[in-house]
Amino acid sequence: METIFLQHPLDVKKEQSPPTVMALGYFDGVHIGHQHVIEAGKHEAVKRGIQLAVMTFHPHPKEVLRKESEQMPYITPVEDKIEQMERLGIDRLYFVKFDHAFAQLTPQQFVDQYLIGLHVVHVVAGFDFTYGQLGKGTMETLPFHARNQLTQTTVAKIEREGVKISSTKIRELLEKGEVEKIPFYLGRDYEVSGTVIHGDKRGRTIGFPTANVKPKDRYIIPKTGVYAVEFLHEGQRYEGVCNVGYKPTFYDEKEKIPSIEVHLFNFKGNLYDAFVRVRFKHYIRAEKKFTGIEALVEQIKADSHQAQAFFEQRV
Repeated sequence: METIFLQHPLDVKKEQSPPTVMALGYFDGVHIGHQHVIEAGKHEAVKRGIQLAVMTFHPHPKEVLRKESEQMPYITPVEDKIEQMERLGIDRLYFVKFDHAFAQLTPQQFVDQYLIGLHVVHVVAGFDFTYGQLGKGTMETLPFHARNQLTQTTVAKIEREGVKISSTKIRELLEKGEVEKIPFYLGRDYEVSGTVIHGDKRGRTIGFPTANVKPKDRYIIPKTGVYAVEFLHEGQRYEGVCNVGYKPTFYDEKEKIPSIEVHLFNFKGNLYDAFVRVRFKHYIRAEKKFTGIEALVEQIKADSHQAQAFFEQRV
């Protein structure tokens, strides 16, 4: 897969690009709904004997367009989105920098420059995809703007049990800590990747050493609390219990981003500076402040037993 980063104004000539079927969307999460769009594109590309491309955008339009300048967290930051797209077997992945100049393009300019100009012969997108300034371009207006230069497939709303599969729904589940429901919409467990850093080293003094994971990018961090997790390191999978939060037993002031600390059940060794993945499997309880170390230790034991029971039930 070839990954291409574009910025307005484009400096690409049509003849430099192969004819492609283009799947369009923001694709945060690359969830089951997004996969339907990409599979529809793949079907069309195979039928035509040409390449399948995906066009996505970064950063999220809300970061650029809303009055308050605030960086958003993502279900799949850029590197993760590339990884998921590669797994889906696409040929070319375009990342368009979403900035004020790009946001000012009229729908006609977007189609002329970013579709026809990139040698797109067929477009696939969800029914609610919009393009151009203020999102005035829709899949219904695309034939007018395309001027017979390309054709299109519009993918209908994908639902599960009457609920639309969407990045918004997955974000809501993460905010509630309902991680067990996420594979139903995402198609896989939610995970955060990062590096194990030095922390307080308090866990080892109370018999529960933990790996303190610093996310590699702006992930959505699930609701604070305790989770049963899978921990991936160098191709090996471990089971553990994870605390997401601010350690209120020891600190009164909250950090800007909650910590992710994982106690592994069957691991011995040094993980500092290691790249790891934390997959959230099951929510156990909310984070709370304890009166002392003994009460905390008893609770960690109970949490560990509950997490281990969860994994045993799944065997």
